[in-house]
Amino acid sequence: MKHLFARFATKTSEWAGKPVIFILALSIVIVWAALGPFFDYSETWQLIINTGTTIITFLMVFVLQNAQTRDTRAIQAKLNEIILTSHAENRFIGIENLDEDELKHLDRLVAKAAKGRGETEACRTTDAAETVTPKKTEARKRPGSAKTSKMKQRPLEKS
Repeated sequence: MKHLFARFATKTSEWAGKPVIFILALSIVIVWAALGPFFDYSETWQLIINTGTTIITFLMVFVLQNAQTRDTRAIQAKLNEIILTSHAENRFIGIENLDEDELKHLDRLVAKAAKGRGETEACRTTDAAETVTPKKTEARKRPGSAKTSKMKQRPLEKS
């Protein structure tokens, strides 16, 4: 059942995002508005558009949320793979589970480090890491060997 809904949500969100569907929805609203004088702008006339849009919106919230949640998980898995196989800090894996204040604090620390104001809690290197730095720099200068060593490190790759 989960896979069936996931496929349905993906197809529906792809379908709903097409320009032709927007034009169709806009056309329906224009026809509805044009029929207003014919129906004397009655409560029934208003109820038709209100009910239709409410039902569609209610159902689409669940479909789009499902598709967005799966996309976000896939992006996080890809980013984690990049972190694991690069020279980035592994401590950043899983930060999507932090609360909003912790994420804002971490974002400020990383922004500060990016501006070159020195070390931060998030990006601090230890003395041991500094001794490894020349090796990392050397590996980056030799793309062939760096690529080979990265390929050996791929933890999520199937054997």
